[in-house]
Amino acid sequence: MPKIYKPGKVAVVLQGRHAGKKVVVIKQHDEGNKEHGFPFVIAAGIERYPLKVTKSMGAKKLARRSKIKPFIKVINYNHLFPTRYALELEGLKGTVSADTFKEVSQREEAKKAIKKLFEERYQSGKNRWFFTPLRF
Repeated sequence: MPKIYKPGKVAVVLQGRHAGKKVVVIKQHDEGNKEHGFPFVIAAGIERYPLKVTKSMGAKKLARRSKIKPFIKVINYNHLFPTRYALELEGLKGTVSADTFKEVSQREEAKKAIKKLFEERYQSGKNRWFFTPLRF
């Protein structure tokens, strides 16, 4: 069976607190491990999407509306829906690992790094679909 969830692949979360949110796969584990006995991915997603901005808005309002709130999560393959989109974020691979979830301070640091990367990507105008909420 071909590997669907490769690093950089964008997927939609189907179950749980972040259902309907888009995530980018950072690392995949096809066989699982000791803590998680199921196939899973380590993913970074957008908990709160940036708001709409227009030309007439000032710089202060534009900066406030362009904020992104990220999350990192271990997600079962069954709770993901793959998309055709991919995101090239080399910086993500080093920021999040399996050890990141053991301590709160490490998780917060990883979230800050991801937030910075996502906001830079959003400001540049690349991957526009990833930064818009799903409409259904």
